[in-house]
Amino acid sequence: MTTDRETTDAWREHWQDEADAAFLYRVLAEAEPSTEKKDLYRRLADVEDRHTEIWAKVLGDNGVTMGVPSPTARARVLAWTARRFGPSVLTGMLLREEGREVKGYLALHRDSAPGAAKDAALTLAKESAEHAETLGGMAGVVGEPWHQAGSGGFLRNVVYGFNDGLTANFGLVAGVIGASVGPHVVLVSGMAGMIADALSMGSSGYLAAKSEQEVYAHEIAMEKEEIRLMPELEEEELALVYEARGIEAPRARAMAAEVMRDPQRALAEKVREELKIGDQRSTPLREGLVTGTATAIGALIPVAPFLVMSGTPAMATSFTISMLSHFAVGGARSVFTGRGVIRSGMDMFVVGVGVAAVGYFVGGLVARAL
Repeated sequence: MTTDRETTDAWREHWQDEADAAFLYRVLAEAEPSTEKKDLYRRLADVEDRHTEIWAKVLGDNGVTMGVPSPTARARVLAWTARRFGPSVLTGMLLREEGREVKGYLALHRDSAPGAAKDAALTLAKESAEHAETLGGMAGVVGEPWHQAGSGGFLRNVVYGFNDGLTANFGLVAGVIGASVGPHVVLVSGMAGMIADALSMGSSGYLAAKSEQEVYAHEIAMEKEEIRLMPELEEEELALVYEARGIEAPRARAMAAEVMRDPQRALAEKVREELKIGDQRSTPLREGLVTGTATAIGALIPVAPFLVMSGTPAMATSFTISMLSHFAVGGARSVFTGRGVIRSGMDMFVVGVGVAAVGYFVGGLVARAL
């Protein structure tokens, strides 16, 4: 039996994705202080190993021999992040990855001809869904996580803040250079742009997180008052939530009655099960500081050469390190988008060239008009 190149390439990609997942779960197990979660990550890694073997067999049956898998560059970056900042940093991203696998395997099952690949896709879709629900439980996500998983948290704020500062200030510096002004004007403009962009992004991150906290606090306060004033109705609602999860009605009612005996426990359960609000691991101040700092670092890159040199060498160095940084941040964004590192890096590289060209052209026009 033979298959076309496009199909076998897709199977190879699934094989590599599963191998990367096994690698990452083992890294998380090493970094996780909780014995219970450590064991969970190890079991997830074992299942991913079996998934890798399934795809190796499908490929082998179609004349494609696979060797011993090794982690991709993207997986190694994620592993370093988990070791440096802790497993919780990657929980949201892994949840998104498992959700992407569920959707991808279901589509593969739907589109494949009857055979081993079609059967494997359905099996893997079911097991990936179980993985997503397991990770969702760890992250406080209820329901089908592949429909609601976010890119999540600290790492996202760092990457996108850095990207915003780099791109915006690179365009500003290019525009000032296009206006053919003195080196000190380029430096002052770049530093002012860096400070303004960092304060803008930092305050936006702070206000967004603060508004979210206020909404959550309002919803929780309302739920607390409803439990006090209408305990019978709240107990009935909680029982229905349990039933929706597949628990038989008598058992669901008994569980709800037991929970409602303790108002604090009842509130925590209603917040998690009904309002779908998980534990908040961040604060508005932290969100603002992380986003603002990352933006400032990104914005400093195009300006830094003008701190130690001037003229053509400074401009050439600024352009070079800015373009390399655009490629790097594009590759980092692939952590959240699931695209290849090279392709994502080239996309951002092209964006950087476009920003520089437009900024330089507009700066020159304005200078000639004055």
